[in-house]
Amino acid sequence: MLQRSRVESADASLCEAASPFERVQERIGAICEPMNIDEGIQARLRKCERELVVNFPIRMDDGKVKIFTGFRIQHNDTRGPAKGGIRYHPDVTLDETRALAVWMTLKAAVVNIPYGGAKGGVICDPKIMSQGELERLTRRYASEISILIGPEKDIPAPDVGTNPQIMAWIMDTYSMNKGYSVLGVVTGKPLEIGGSKGRFEATGRGCMLSAGLAANHLGMGLKEATVAVQGFGNVGMAAAKLLAKEGCRIIAVSDSRGGIYNPKGLDPESVLRHKTETGLVVGFQDSETVTNAELLELQCDILVPAALEDEICKANAPNIKAKLIIEGANGPTTAEADEILGDRGITVIPDVLANAGGVIVSYFEWVQGIQSFFWDEADVNEKLQYIMTKAFEEVMSISQHEKVDMRTAAYMLAIGRIAKAITLRGIYP
Repeated sequence: MLQRSRVESADASLCEAASPFERVQERIGAICEPMNIDEGIQARLRKCERELVVNFPIRMDDGKVKIFTGFRIQHNDTRGPAKGGIRYHPDVTLDETRALAVWMTLKAAVVNIPYGGAKGGVICDPKIMSQGELERLTRRYASEISILIGPEKDIPAPDVGTNPQIMAWIMDTYSMNKGYSVLGVVTGKPLEIGGSKGRFEATGRGCMLSAGLAANHLGMGLKEATVAVQGFGNVGMAAAKLLAKEGCRIIAVSDSRGGIYNPKGLDPESVLRHKTETGLVVGFQDSETVTNAELLELQCDILVPAALEDEICKANAPNIKAKLIIEGANGPTTAEADEILGDRGITVIPDVLANAGGVIVSYFEWVQGIQSFFWDEADVNEKLQYIMTKAFEEVMSISQHEKVDMRTAAYMLAIGRIAKAITLRGIYP
């Protein structure tokens, strides 16, 4: 996933918004009221069940000791163990982590897998840290949050700034403290230590599947559809490659230092090779340089925002030209922008549905680890497609029946399932 600071975009200040957690609380409240959700259940959904803040020392390569701050938040575990990624980024905040945990609860419920929602993060810049510093930070952070995590209660995964290697360090740290290997404590691990085939590209594959289902519904199809992808990281890169295989023309992609545009099309594989060699997408042959802000407003059929939160907001939503938006990132569209896009007839497939491929295959990895029985990639992709298609159809049915947008429909589906589970379980003691 793209790792970048919002200040890198000339228009970024226009998209700054206060308190993502407050905004998601407001959205939940607005949807619970017409659904006649019990006030007690609403109150539970607006709060996170557990919040851990840790401040821990790390010895840096120069011998100095630096204190880092990290978080692990569990929003709701009524439907199963908490599940959510760990983010390493300079802009990580407690408030953002709370919001991301809520989205994970909703996402798991939308696709109907037995998880609750959690999220974690450390305030750091992994791009300027050595491999040794990252390992020491990861192992100490894992030790600090070990009181919350575990295969039966809270299962971390990669997110912005983290990767399979970091998951391997967390798995090893947790296992050393237990005295035996615990494959199911994290997902997104390397294949050699219990990872799942198909996991790396799962979120991007989910975006591709969502795009295909939505395009068919809109009568567009994917053949020759033009696509712009903001964020050529794990999610955006996989989405671009898979959409290109479906016949789409990828006209623009971006990373943390800018984007590239060619209306005739870009080959994602070639762009990836260029980025691997140079560290950025800018400078790719036969392309025009664009900013991240400009990319969002390009003329295209499908826009995939796969960077960070609040990229599409009140300021730039009137200038979006795409017919269909597939949210590869979590929370890339503000509530104000949603309303503007809806009024303009632009279809948005929300994050809690569009990018759920990652948590679905994480669930598959967790199941495989518990059973010590691993599946072929074809089986993983087939099961992923089945669950994504079923979830899309359920959300679309609610959208059409209730005459609401896809985000509202997805929230209604998720909240209904969570509320039912809370009611059935009751309150202990």
